[in-house]
Order: sequence, then structure tokens, then C-alpha cells
Amino acid sequence: MKTPRCRYTLLPSLLEETLSLEPEEADEQESQDWTGTDIPVLFTEDFHEPVLNGQSNIMREEEIRKLVPHLPLRVTGHPWNLIYGTAKDGFSLKTMYRSMTDVASPVLLVIKDTDGQIFGAFSSTAIHISSCFYGNGETFLFSFMPQLKVFKWTGKNMFFMKGDADSLAIGGGSGKFGLWLDGDLNHGGSHPCETFNNEALSPKEEFLIQDLEVWALD
Repeated sequence: MKTPRCRYTLLPSLLEETLSLEPEEADEQESQDWTGTDIPVLFTEDFHEPVLNGQSNIMREEEIRKLVPHLPLRVTGHPWNLIYGTAKDGFSLKTMYRSMTDVASPVLLVIKDTDGQIFGAFSSTAIHISSCFYGNGETFLFSFMPQLKVFKWTGKNMFFMKGDADSLAIGGGSGKFGLWLDGDLNHGGSHPCETFNNEALSPKEEFLIQDLEVWALD
């Protein structure tokens, strides 16, 4: 594992492309069926315990209990399969992409930073490299602050997710990303963005990653 450095830099390529790239056509059509909200959603519903195939180093039953009701109904009752974790697979965005090569289901990205804050994103599809934004209105951001806050799609744009070999961005607008990760999975950032009308997910808008996991919900 690399020793995290304290310098953090947003890649110009992603900043320049945020407003110019269009979502993939298939996802654009699908996203019309979803509505967004500007209001963070707080946990109020019943708990449906999923079967976890793997041991999480980040989430306890308490976090899972609060998060599950906010997932789309189509994944309710599906097992959670740990397909990537920095604790066992190392810190590499490319390795994370490769872990989802054969995954067709939605995924849950969960992060714990070096300050102990837990946050992440639900993606309507497996995370992959793409020249344009992809995903649909199921995608959302969340953070435990320590109470769970869920930030749903606002409908203002469709900048759900875009990744290349050097970075991953989730949510965007006006050059700001709701969640951003570098290629080494050492550094990240979170800013309010138009896609989700979210707060910064971490107390620090620029953070260092302690642990990261990806769960396939299939």
C-alpha cells in the first residue's frame, strides 16, 4: 500500500469535459423514468437484512440497516457480494474496474476516509471506464454524518458517473464533482454538485482514503 501524500489535485481533463460530454443514449432514455429531489432523505423505513457474501471492514450492521431501505426495490433481498476491497486487493482504480468486468448488476461503493467518515455511492450499473457519463436516476450519494443522509438525483443534469484510468467522478455540474477519486485510490474529493444537490460527503472536501469497498447487489 502506498503512503498517502497530502497534495490533492483535480485532473483538468475531467473538469474540462464535465459540461461538454453527453450521457450514453441508452441511459439517457432510461433516466426519463426517474424523478429527483433536492431534499436529503433520512432513514425512516423497515430493515430488510441482506445476505453479505464477504466481510466488510467499513460497514457495521447499523450502517447497513439504515442504508438498505434507500436502495431501489429491484435489488431488495438480493445478496451483497464483495467484489473489491482495498484491504485484500490493494489500492488501484484499474484493479477496481477489472473486478467489475463481468458484473451486470448495480453496485455499492463504500469509502472510509482517514478521519473515520463513511460515505459513498449507489450506482445503477457496474462502474467502468467510459468516454462519456453513464447511469440513470437510481444513482445516489450518501454519507453517515453520523446520521445517514441520502442525496437523490435532482433531475438538473445526467452527470451520474464517468471514469478513466486516472480518476472516477460521480455527479457534476459547474466543474464540481459530488465524489471524485484518483487513480491510486489514495486521494478523493467531494463538493456540492447539481446532479444530487449534495453536501460535501466528508468533513473535508479533500480527503485521504483509508478503506474502499465495492459490493455487487445481485
